[in-house]
Amino acid sequence: MPVRKDDVWIVTFPRSGTTWCQELVWMLNNNLDYATSAKVSLDERFPFYEFNILHHEEFHKDVLAKNDNDPTVDKILSSWRVPGYETIPKLPSPRHMKTHLPLSLLPQDLTKVAKVIYVARNPRDVAASYFHHNSLVCLHGYVGNFKQYWNYFERDLVAFAPYFEHVKEGWNRRNDPNVLFLFYEDLILDLPTNVRKVAAFLNKPISDEDLERLVKHLHIDNIKTAVKLHDDIPLKGMVNDNFSKGFFRKGEIGGNKEYDEELLKKVEAYIERHTSDCDIKFPTKK
Repeated sequence: MPVRKDDVWIVTFPRSGTTWCQELVWMLNNNLDYATSAKVSLDERFPFYEFNILHHEEFHKDVLAKNDNDPTVDKILSSWRVPGYETIPKLPSPRHMKTHLPLSLLPQDLTKVAKVIYVARNPRDVAASYFHHNSLVCLHGYVGNFKQYWNYFERDLVAFAPYFEHVKEGWNRRNDPNVLFLFYEDLILDLPTNVRKVAAFLNKPISDEDLERLVKHLHIDNIKTAVKLHDDIPLKGMVNDNFSKGFFRKGEIGGNKEYDEELLKKVEAYIERHTSDCDIKFPTKK
């Protein structure tokens, strides 16, 4: 797929603050258009490049049957299975794309032509959030407990793994002029400073007044209610009704109740094992 000079890509491992950063980037690059943010879905404003690979034909048939073979539902599900490399070239510039693919699987000239923002998050929190997401979304269909899930995560047996190789690819390009590497934790700890960092990277200066309003806009409670994330399509069979957590969780640093002492030791050993050959250090609360 041809890359354009004014493209902006967000690259993340899943559950690393992707949606939050999409809204931040789109707002900065679209003159803080709050009206459009409220009425046009983020899915449309900032499409998911490889969304189609998550939608198998068998899942399509299953969901369609649960919705009484509604032709409208069939059309929606079919659109989800069209590859991004077919739909995205038709979009007007400037284009905004999100992807969970590692840089090595994206167009070779991406970081030479477009602007790329890579966002990394501590794997401890990624795994906990991914567990809830995989349990919530029927497409993923995870039914085990978190201890079992961590075992899969640690052995790179979840979608888009291996985690650390993914992050290291972004980290190793952090000094490229067209790449901005961010830690999710830094955004949580000091959002105003990091909004300015993103604005500078996009060549979009922002006043103190506009910054204050944007930071309020990006508060998780506001994102949940005032930002149109998805189209309002009440499809049966998409989410696990027996699982209470929604798409957005608290987004906090640490504090996940899923971890007991044994698991925390495993996580610490996992991180140490994979960062011994590099200088990646995930920010922590001060």
